[in-house]
Amino acid sequence: MPTDRVERFLAALDPDHREAVGAWPREEQERLAAAWTRELEADDELDTLDELSPAAAEAEAARRVLERGTG
Repeated sequence: MPTDRVERFLAALDPDHREAVGAWPREEQERLAAAWTRELEADDELDTLDELSPAAAEAEAARRVLERGTG
């Protein structure tokens, strides 16, 4: 499991988005990874999902952050 926050964020993305975001500047990746971490910490709904499936919670948080960050 990746330990770097950006690596963990990229791993939580679906393959197509992972490739696209992986090509972005590191600064933008770090900004999104920080938002992803905040999303995971702040959303109670994700806490519940995390208890059932940590990977699903991380993927959902990544999807939300990417949607907001690029939309």
